[in-house]
Amino acid sequence: MVKNKLRVSITFCSLIIALGALADYPIVSHRFLADPGALVYKDRVYLYCSNDDENPTTGRGDYRMKSIVCISSNDLKNWTDHGIVFQVPEGASWASRSWAPSAVERNGHFYLYFGNGGNGIGVAMSDSPTGPFTDPIGKPLIETKTPGVMPAEHMWLFDPMVFIDDDGQAYLYFGGNGDNNVRVIKLNPDMISVNGSAIHMTAPNFFEAAWMHKNNGIYYFSYSSNPSAGMRIDYMKSSHPTSGFKYGGVVSLQPPNNHNNNHQAIFKLKGNWYQAYHNRIVAEKAGIPMVYKRNICIDKIQHNIDGNIDTMINTIDGLQQLLNINPFERIEAETFCKNNGIKTQTKEMGGMEVCNIDNDDYIMVKGVDFKKGARAFEAKLSNIQNNGTIEIRLDSISGIKVGVLKVEKSEIEKKTYLLNCKTLKIKKIHDVYFIFKSSTNDPYHFDWWKFTKK
Repeated sequence: MVKNKLRVSITFCSLIIALGALADYPIVSHRFLADPGALVYKDRVYLYCSNDDENPTTGRGDYRMKSIVCISSNDLKNWTDHGIVFQVPEGASWASRSWAPSAVERNGHFYLYFGNGGNGIGVAMSDSPTGPFTDPIGKPLIETKTPGVMPAEHMWLFDPMVFIDDDGQAYLYFGGNGDNNVRVIKLNPDMISVNGSAIHMTAPNFFEAAWMHKNNGIYYFSYSSNPSAGMRIDYMKSSHPTSGFKYGGVVSLQPPNNHNNNHQAIFKLKGNWYQAYHNRIVAEKAGIPMVYKRNICIDKIQHNIDGNIDTMINTIDGLQQLLNINPFERIEAETFCKNNGIKTQTKEMGGMEVCNIDNDDYIMVKGVDFKKGARAFEAKLSNIQNNGTIEIRLDSISGIKVGVLKVEKSEIEKKTYLLNCKTLKIKKIHDVYFIFKSSTNDPYHFDWWKFTKK
């Protein structure tokens, strides 16, 4: 018999039954992530998040995040877990925290800006959007002695947001804890040094979560309002990136199932605008302390002809899948829409895999296009400790079973296995459930999969 484990994802099953297929709310439930920063690169959105897995749920609790986790998607339904892409002090020896990041690409390099708690802002860089990111300057990029940062009353020096304007000028927005504590500073073309002094901005009820986006020539500065204003996401508008801003309205109200700090990232993907944000629905439904265990959600936003933004509606499953999954290409197992029970981890040789697998755990991949017809399945597994199977079902956990991949513990010294099985003929577009079966805990790890026509 498999020993039952009290895990967030098991409790989460009852929520799925009650509210329907939860894809966008949250978009990831096997990790606790928060404070998303969005980067769109080659028609794919990368969300860089504070890693709430590192925050304790016992005792007083605290925000102790020392690493950044990246997840990405090109269809907004299936998300790939890239794991930790930056952490301190390994990636920046001077820092003790890594909070609320923002990233940008320039000239083939990727730059990640982060808060060292509320005590300064650092920069890390990489040649890949999924890291690893490392500190190129060995010190904070922004600190209290940076010209223009002070004077400020009770300044929170964090929540950086990097923005490159159409003319190529880069800006970094940051600050917190007071209407007069908004700052913006120009970055040099190298993206790792500043140009001049920080410019003071003012925003009514400004609390944290500075964010800038531009649409049809209008600059939108959005931010989290303070507790007395409901911790909603407000915005201001201007025709200039650093001045002339006037209050515009409310991007979104305090999210349901949140009841605490709020944080947004607004981005455009394939012609539409979206807002990523966090709430605490996973922790709430799991019955664990909610404050320091957040999760990521996403919804669509709308700019009107007059330049105003409609107040966003929080949905449970409100987004359309932008494109379907091609099952005849290698798909990483850590790419999925829904899951029950599993975790992910970094492999010895790099990359990620699905682990912590128990009997009846599963992952679901949404919108898989079998119109060319599939008759077989193959997958790479690792760390095989015992026999088991992977059931392949269509459209629900009890849907038609089209194949069974047998996993056998044959040669313990082998570290990886490439396995295959025949399937029933599969046509059309389906959601695919991979349901793990075994009589022991964590019998194997799941690396990648694909279907074939023969």
